[in-house]
Amino acid sequence: LHRASAWAKDQSYVLGVLTSDQLAHAMFPLGDTPSKDLIRAEAAERGLSVAQKPDSHDICFIPDGDTRGWLADRVGITEGDIVDTEGNKLGTHEGTPGFTIGQRKGLHIGTPAPDGLPRFVLEIRPKTNTVVVGPKEALDIIEIAGTSFTWCGEPQENPENEFDVEVQIRAHADPVPAVAQLVGDELIVRPANPLNSVAAGQTAVIYVGTRVLGQFTIARTVSDLNVVATA
Repeated sequence: LHRASAWAKDQSYVLGVLTSDQLAHAMFPLGDTPSKDLIRAEAAERGLSVAQKPDSHDICFIPDGDTRGWLADRVGITEGDIVDTEGNKLGTHEGTPGFTIGQRKGLHIGTPAPDGLPRFVLEIRPKTNTVVVGPKEALDIIEIAGTSFTWCGEPQENPENEFDVEVQIRAHADPVPAVAQLVGDELIVRPANPLNSVAAGQTAVIYVGTRVLGQFTIARTVSDLNVVATA
């Protein structure tokens, strides 16, 4: 599996979970088309009604954009604690579904930080209904790892030895050069430059050139300040 020719429409990140057996039974005939405009033009020539169908953006099944309300209706919200990295309670929140890693606004913490600088969401712990906040520098992640991983197509030879990859942590994020290594049952990736605002539970996809090599669910992260966060 390789990236699509049209970078803006590349779907390889979400397809990184495919195994060798699944790829053997799959075809992606539009992957080498340079742009979606050409696909729309062909669809129009063929009289297909979807030729001018608008592109979907953000979370397509929440058309009004109220993600917090959508989650509240389905999973509920319960008040919990906002704490610092040492576990000290700084305030309360109205439910962990309303927060994202890296968030700054909407924390409503009455007590300022000792250094006077703003705090950011570093970690969300749904099991304990806790939100962990801290300095912006703690959002710079120098290592990610997970045990839930798969190879996409042929597996990496001798993954116990460090190998060069590019890692991507969001569907439309830029890939970052990194080294990967399988240590025991854990796949560890160390980016050349820190990743920003990474959450346990996100998917990390690793590439070699345009080829999708595999993916894993991030179970733990290590920040530039040696703050360890786990799922």
